[in-house]
Amino acid sequence: MAHASPSRSSSSATSGVPRILVYGALMLVCLAFVPPAVIARVRANPSPNRGIAIIQNMADQPSLRAQQPNELFQDGRAARPPIAGALARQDPVQRDVLWQGGADGAWSTALPPELTLDMAMLERGRERYAIYCALCHGYAGFGDGIINVRAQELLANVSGPVDGTVWVQPRSLHEPEVEAQPVGQIFHTISNGIRNMAGYAAQIPVEDRWAIAAYVKALQRSQNAREQDVPADKRPFLKPAS
Repeated sequence: MAHASPSRSSSSATSGVPRILVYGALMLVCLAFVPPAVIARVRANPSPNRGIAIIQNMADQPSLRAQQPNELFQDGRAARPPIAGALARQDPVQRDVLWQGGADGAWSTALPPELTLDMAMLERGRERYAIYCALCHGYAGFGDGIINVRAQELLANVSGPVDGTVWVQPRSLHEPEVEAQPVGQIFHTISNGIRNMAGYAAQIPVEDRWAIAAYVKALQRSQNAREQDVPADKRPFLKPAS
């Protein structure tokens, strides 16, 4: 018995796809390359025109040109005069000894002329030092404050970094390198920080920072004082070193 041959081959079955679908698919593929090409061109050639901001977030606000009138203020001026007594962050007045600890590239070896060194200032410096500095540097300045003691206890109980960090012991203020620093340099370190130490300009007023710097110099002197540095009328009250 003869077998019936199939009416269509496999190749003829695929040829039955309408050409319109093939052309349409090719067109869609070509169109898919248009957005990336447009984006690449825009990124390579920025437009000087203002961009389209769907979410404004206060990006588009009314503004006034110089010398234009403004009815918001009583004097009708858009440009506002500077507030009396205000100083710009980089004002030359703030680049002097009082604010920077030195001038003309050299650290000051004395307090600014605006301040007076007396016992009241040193007492204020001792008080501020105990609040902000003694926790790390210790009350005597040897870098053995309570924070350092606690950190050493943690390191003794674990091996390796604690929570991904390591502890660097605060420097002793009586190291020769630190003792040789002028008072202006110490003030600058208190204000802006150094290495792992953060600056305290935001927390401590400028006069108090100078008071702390003066107290640090007095603290250094106290640990290296000689009998000749003590007034003659006070020497009888000195206790012999144990």
